[in-house]
Amino acid sequence: MLRLFGYLFGIGTVLLLVGAAMVFLYAKDLEAELPDYEVLSRYEPPVTTRIHAADGGLMAEYARERRLYLPIQAIPDLLKQAFISAEDKNFYRHGGVDFLALGNAAFAYGEAKLSGRDARARGASTITQQVAKNFLLTSDRTADRKIKEAMLAFRIEEAYSKEKILELYLNEIFFGLGSYGVAGASLAYFDKSVGDLDVHEVAYLASLPKAPNNYHPFRHTDRAIERRNWVIGRMAINGYITDAQASEAQAKTLGVRTERKNTFVASGEYFSEEVRREIIDRYGNDALYEGGLSIRTTLEPDMQAKAKAALSRGLLTYDRKRGYHGAFDTLTPEEIADDWGKALIEKKALRDRPEWTQAVVLDVNESTARIGIRPERLINQGISDERAEGSIIFEDAQWARKLTNREGGKRTSGKAETFADVLKPGDVIHVSNKDGRWVLEQVPEVGGALVAMDPHTGRVLALAGGFSFYDSQFNRATQANRQPGSSFKPFVYAAALDNGYTPSSVVLDGPFKKDQGGTLGVWEPKNYGGKYAGPSTLRRGIEKSRNLMTVRLANDMGMPLISEYAKRFGIYDKDIRGLASSLGSRETTVLKMVTAYSVLANGGKSIKPSLIDRIQDRYGKTIYRHEERTCEACQAEKWDGQAEPALIDNRDQVLDPMTAYQITSMMEGVVQRGTATSVAALGVPIAGKTGTTNDEKDAWFVGYSPDMVVGVFVGYDRPEPMGKGNTGGGLAAPIFTEFMQASMSPTAAIDFRVPNGIKLFPINAKTGLLARPGQPGVIMEAFKPGTKPPSKQTVIGFKSEMLRGQLRVNKEAQEAVQQGTGGLF
Repeated sequence: MLRLFGYLFGIGTVLLLVGAAMVFLYAKDLEAELPDYEVLSRYEPPVTTRIHAADGGLMAEYARERRLYLPIQAIPDLLKQAFISAEDKNFYRHGGVDFLALGNAAFAYGEAKLSGRDARARGASTITQQVAKNFLLTSDRTADRKIKEAMLAFRIEEAYSKEKILELYLNEIFFGLGSYGVAGASLAYFDKSVGDLDVHEVAYLASLPKAPNNYHPFRHTDRAIERRNWVIGRMAINGYITDAQASEAQAKTLGVRTERKNTFVASGEYFSEEVRREIIDRYGNDALYEGGLSIRTTLEPDMQAKAKAALSRGLLTYDRKRGYHGAFDTLTPEEIADDWGKALIEKKALRDRPEWTQAVVLDVNESTARIGIRPERLINQGISDERAEGSIIFEDAQWARKLTNREGGKRTSGKAETFADVLKPGDVIHVSNKDGRWVLEQVPEVGGALVAMDPHTGRVLALAGGFSFYDSQFNRATQANRQPGSSFKPFVYAAALDNGYTPSSVVLDGPFKKDQGGTLGVWEPKNYGGKYAGPSTLRRGIEKSRNLMTVRLANDMGMPLISEYAKRFGIYDKDIRGLASSLGSRETTVLKMVTAYSVLANGGKSIKPSLIDRIQDRYGKTIYRHEERTCEACQAEKWDGQAEPALIDNRDQVLDPMTAYQITSMMEGVVQRGTATSVAALGVPIAGKTGTTNDEKDAWFVGYSPDMVVGVFVGYDRPEPMGKGNTGGGLAAPIFTEFMQASMSPTAAIDFRVPNGIKLFPINAKTGLLARPGQPGVIMEAFKPGTKPPSKQTVIGFKSEMLRGQLRVNKEAQEAVQQGTGGLF
């Protein structure tokens, strides 16, 4: 018997050794297939990029996986305790695998099998094992994968601290609603940072990693509450909260809100989109959507809101004068009868016009329209059951009596006698509520843009690219190439002042013809209005925007010189040819024009426009800064009697500061006596220039105070005449005035800075001749050293004559005066 026992023991020992050897060899094979767990130390998950305004307000977020990576030190203990209670209560005690939990799970599974109940393996993976699976392995439910997972868990525990493992886990897991990591989930579900979460909220987040869709807050609310309450109970059992806290938390609703409240800076959509494009151009798509960049922009939120308001009001005012151009969509009779609210909520809403909503016309008679108001979108993404109705009175929409339409590419118009001529049942329209009464609204067909810039730094303070970003994402401030018209003229005059002319130089404003050669024929430009002023000073020419004087200046100096100035100021990238280009016939953008005027405003220094102040990577390291000026003395550790630090300005001087002041002074005259007198209502020093292209297809005003430049453009996206009299002075200048009135600082009343060397002489504003101070029509004119106002008028036909000092009236001017074609108007 003993021999048999010994024999069996020997066989068992051999089998055990063979089995152990096979397990060892199996484990060695698996070990050879294990991924490198050291990659966890270099882990950089996709992280949300965030764009901020100048004051730190959040403007936009971009991500493929909505995640904000938080170091473990920034994650509250309560949140960590909730996840440990839900996922791995022995996390701080095991070495990677919880054998006790594994044994309990195996026992429960076997017991269920033996008793004939449905048996499903209960999860016993530790947080460390989940890190191994999520980061290094697949999700296959195989024995090989589970063994690899356990082996990696042991190695991870040896290589990393518990806190590092928990940090990786809490920042990686998917929570549903497109959110990854606890920081992203906290914002997605509760619109809160993790530090503001309550017990019931952290417990719900800890419920989600198992199966986010199974515990969806709206589709499976009861199941979600049950799971959350179980987590709360485990937190109490583990001693993290008291029984009283647990009872209070379990009695609460989920409290989920998927829409953020006032999180993003209002009115900044065009600005944010422009920044998004710049980041992609600079760093690529992956950096934007995965890099976790922190971008601090130049946008001033208060100024941006005022820019949008001023531009919107200007576009609406013009558009209403053109009349009503119809509903933007329609509902069928079947849709109305079924549920007009459900059909209406699917129509395009203007999210950046919260004062407007959408409505459907249910019935209309001669004087009143009955409308159904767009129902509210509920927090669970469903829609309200309430169907509110209202009415619009025709007398509140008198502007809509004029009807405009496009037929065959042409605009037609008519007149409505009753409200039924304007609206029809099924029309989907925009409405707003004013003093309890619903009024008809419409998105303007005409487009426009406004850009405000700091001329000393190039920082774009505000940018409005259209009426509504959600109606049209086309940015008319940066993407619309339009003819600047007469707003280009100051750069022709700047070239003249740089090349021997003075503000008092007299040039003929009379007929001009140019043989363009070949089949182009003779070009004969005209002044706006078709009249001539005869011999006029340069100042008078820019104040009254004389086309013929500008062409003569360009013809005298040559277009190559004008082209060089246009490129130097950043208006154009390539050479411009043809005298017509001196009148602003070549296309550019509002941003480029504002940048060019900033050079005039800052004394001739080159400007690099920027929407971005600073970019930081995910670790907080600054990888871009717009400010390129240096200040070595600013780094001093303490003050020891040294002089005040000074910024070293390394920008190029692209225009003589005295020329910049002369053209600024002349453009002050545009506001005081010229084509933009409405701007004078501001009551502060403003220089600027209007611009209007042929047939009033483009209307511009670009103006500036000593410390801010603002450009405004109005025009249809597909250029078409806006109607006689709709000029830069009539359309764009009022928008500029409203914006400046609302946003000017208390220091805006300061005068423009006079550079050293400039001498001021009293002159007659019309003739340019030297005058005595105090006489009617006398202004102070700026002259460079070595120049002064003339005592008698001399009309300059060619620069070469002036430079040779030949004081004579050219033949063309004499003939014009003798024939009576040079009269003032």
